[in-house]
Amino acid sequence: MSKGQVIFMPHGNIQYSQLPPEKRKWVCENCYQPLFELVRDNDYKIAFEASGRTLEVMHDEAPEVLALLKKLVQEGRIEPVGSPFIHVMLANIPPEIALATLKDGLDAWEKYTSYRPETGWNPECGWAGHLPDLYLEAGYKSLIMDADSFFLSFPEIREATKLSYDVQGHSNKNHLFKIEEFIKDKSEFLRYLTNPSVTSKGLKMIFRSDCMANPMLWYLMGATEGMRETPVSIQELQEMFEKWAPRIQTSGGTFIMPYAEDAEYIGSSAYFYVKQFNQARFFEPEPASVRRFKELLDMARSIGYELATIKEVFAKAKTLIPNDLIDNIENGAAWHGGTAKAWANTSYSRVLDPVCRSLADGVSAVRKYTGDLPELRDAVRAIASSYVSDSRWPPLPTTPGRFNVRETLDDLKRANTLIEQAMLKGGIAQKRAIYSAPLMATEINAIDKLLMSEKYFGEK
Repeated sequence: MSKGQVIFMPHGNIQYSQLPPEKRKWVCENCYQPLFELVRDNDYKIAFEASGRTLEVMHDEAPEVLALLKKLVQEGRIEPVGSPFIHVMLANIPPEIALATLKDGLDAWEKYTSYRPETGWNPECGWAGHLPDLYLEAGYKSLIMDADSFFLSFPEIREATKLSYDVQGHSNKNHLFKIEEFIKDKSEFLRYLTNPSVTSKGLKMIFRSDCMANPMLWYLMGATEGMRETPVSIQELQEMFEKWAPRIQTSGGTFIMPYAEDAEYIGSSAYFYVKQFNQARFFEPEPASVRRFKELLDMARSIGYELATIKEVFAKAKTLIPNDLIDNIENGAAWHGGTAKAWANTSYSRVLDPVCRSLADGVSAVRKYTGDLPELRDAVRAIASSYVSDSRWPPLPTTPGRFNVRETLDDLKRANTLIEQAMLKGGIAQKRAIYSAPLMATEINAIDKLLMSEKYFGEK
């Protein structure tokens, strides 16, 4: 008898902090390709999220990997999940920029796979109350949500776990098991993890939680690093899956979504040692994690779970729980018990974000005189690209890579040039009271000099 459906959703971000541009092809071939080959060779079904830029890099640098993804999408073995074209913290950027990059992300999936996703992913699950409306306006029907920040919006759970938010805090990732300890026998909370929800405006939602994802991540890495005497075992994870089966039944549900984590952990160490231990170790080969991910899928299936896509979960759901309680999630929260505002409060954000905002305001001001010129649409894309989260993360003592910040600075210069070209084309080049590209160029050059003079984590 089936224990329920189970969704595995690795997600790809090729603009990862400390992933050099020259190694992006390596990630496509050593992380994404082995994942897709597992699906192809073992009759699996998964969801897969990728930014538009990730798909673009696959197309340009690893076309055979993209071809395999497209084939599996067309066969219904992989369900694409959309997101912004650029991996941005949507809660931290102007809504008009957020909406544009969400639409561009959908367009990229359609361009590269001939499939337009209906379900969206919110990078880092950074939260602001206007985001559900943005996803609906962009064309999404459903959204993957972070259960941990949702649960921490309930006072009784916040009190029981003693977890709190701080914009200077990295995360509470390794402490989120306290939420599970509190809700494990409380169907009124468990039901949000085992049933889809729906807002009053019609956006459907599925929740993921670190209480399941974090142990699986440690299993993939085979790591102890002083945190445990032995690595997480497959037996421990089987016990976890067995434990959730009766919870699905008692809460009236049909599924769980245990893995919504970085696809780059399948085949590499990605950001694990930086995030967990502040070690300057990035994207080291970790081929054993491919085998371990296969073991997770096989284990889930062997004990009675049905590997499912998100569409299949919605189709089989017994109910859609009316849920406007998401309005109680802390503005500025994010996944891992962290905050989106932490991304906005690094030294890099405090320098870069005001310039990004000035450029966005410049586009709006010029557009009133010229209309929506192609140059202004391209400027919006450049501004969205300059907001990429990984040129702002992580906080000291670690930092982004120098190249991450360099790409953002180049985007700022490109956006400024495009606005200047739009003013010239629109016949208002002399109206510098509207926007002064030459003066803005000096501001961008000033922060370029400031940020490039910094020492970056991992540099010798």
